Amino acid sequence: MPKLKIEDLEKISDEFKRTMTVREGGGKVKVTVHMGTCGIAAGAREIMNTFVQQIEEKNVKDVILTTSGCAGLCSREPMATVEVLGQAPVKYVDLNSEKAKKIFEEHVLKGVLVKDYALSIGSERIQ
Repeated sequence: MPKLKIEDLEKISDEFKRTMTVREGGGKVKVTVHMGTCGIAAGAREIMNTFVQQIEEKNVKDVILTTSGCAGLCSREPMATVEVLGQAPVKYVDLNSEKAKKIFEEHVLKGVLVKDYALSIGSERIQ
């Protein structure tokens, strides 16, 4: 096993801090990629990787990226839900990498809904 370098330790530290932010709920935006079996089969891993890449490229620290199981709309997968602090969650459907990038740029970073890709606004949960 190779020896760890300072850069390796910094990377581990950054990842730990990001994980703690997720646990403590320190993000202003939460993105959930639905990764049930149907979502994975439809390409949800690509969507997840796209969001990870966008977060890393833009060095964003206040976005929580997480996964969930099936959302019950298998025919509309891959899907993601974006929850901006103080706003209703938005469920995006029929995603691909390009759509995910646009959602990240517009909704996640600027708070602007991307209507063309949105299926619903609001939560199906009883509050």
